[in-house]
Amino acid sequence: MNKFIYKKSAGITALSASMTDFTYKKHAHQEYAIGVTLRGIQEYNLEGSLQLSYQNGIMLFNPEQAHDGMAHDKTGLDYVMLYIKPELLLEVIEKKDIVRFSTPIVYDHRLEQRILSLSHAILSEKNEVLCSELLLSLTDNLIQTNLSIDDKKDNALIRKAKDMLHANLEHVLKLEEICKELHLSKFQFIRLFKAHTGISPYQYFLNCKIERAKQLIEKNRDIYSAVAECGFFDLTHLNKHFKSVYGTTAFEYLSIIN
Repeated sequence: MNKFIYKKSAGITALSASMTDFTYKKHAHQEYAIGVTLRGIQEYNLEGSLQLSYQNGIMLFNPEQAHDGMAHDKTGLDYVMLYIKPELLLEVIEKKDIVRFSTPIVYDHRLEQRILSLSHAILSEKNEVLCSELLLSLTDNLIQTNLSIDDKKDNALIRKAKDMLHANLEHVLKLEEICKELHLSKFQFIRLFKAHTGISPYQYFLNCKIERAKQLIEKNRDIYSAVAECGFFDLTHLNKHFKSVYGTTAFEYLSIIN
């Protein structure tokens, strides 16, 4: 059985997931994703490397870090995950420049407890002030364990391409226009983009559309405006792609957060 429960508080989204035969499509989030494997083994590919998070394993994903995900075997998998926007994390740790996790999986009991405390508070709809305090405790522990390193500056061409993609989410991807602006051939651009992001331009564009739809659903509580504003053909089209990234359809997600 596959079950995905999302809750949000203090600008943080928490996920409680239980899965057996579900497989996440390769995708990337705009947020930092920090989670704990509670039962089973989480298997995923990250930047060309196979990762296995065993019970009590802490999974650390950087923004826009492409990955998939599944249960390693038929016994299934339970885990929790926190999604924290980069600007919020930087505000808490009092830094201006983006930082990146240097290790994808760690085993640290104190850090694990901080993650579980915050995820439990959000999922059980505790006071928002308490959630903010728990976030501070979690980030302090992240800094103390020295898991982050300064981020390398994005390739200028890739950053420009990302900006163009984000500015046209309601339209069909027009690769030729981007390539013309960057003075690259179509195949040069695809190769360069994938080398820097681990994901193809089309996958990145689709992921951004799904992420934008999620934000609009949370803000407006209107699923059909998200379909229109993000350029999906219809609700079925959005639901299909939304589920491949979040484990639940956009329609189901709306009912969860209401």
